[in-house]
Amino acid sequence: MAHADAADAVSFREAVVADLTAIMALEHESFPSDAWSENMMAEELASPHGRYLVVERGDDLLGYGGVRVVQGSHEGDIQTIAIAESARGLGLGRTLLRTLLDAGLDRGAREIFLEVRADNDVAHALYVSEGFVELGRRPRYYQPDDVDAIVMRRHLPPKENA
Repeated sequence: MAHADAADAVSFREAVVADLTAIMALEHESFPSDAWSENMMAEELASPHGRYLVVERGDDLLGYGGVRVVQGSHEGDIQTIAIAESARGLGLGRTLLRTLLDAGLDRGAREIFLEVRADNDVAHALYVSEGFVELGRRPRYYQPDDVDAIVMRRHLPPKENA
């Protein structure tokens, strides 16, 4: 029952520039060797092509993620997803992913792409369980670790009554 109580106290909302410091702290915690720069993240948050969400409990940022769909395109990209280590295993990553997929669909995407580190078995399993299929690999994509990127895609069903 602890998991249900913990998950119930969580909320999802649109990320804003004021979240940047907390997002960057989690970015460095989650991706210590290849974190995005603060400037890159700020540009993503400000982009008209993206939708970034944060997951929080009270004043604590538990996660964030973003999807990018360029106006008029039928393709989108999950840019990033991160969940704080203390909040993993509650289903927040899955809920965040599904919410981002819905946001991509709302923006006109009919397929969503993403890249995942080949050594991130938990994320890879999540994506497969949510209908993503492997298209190929980018050798040694994640530096400085020399880890391959697995490129994945998922088709999105058209919205009913669209």
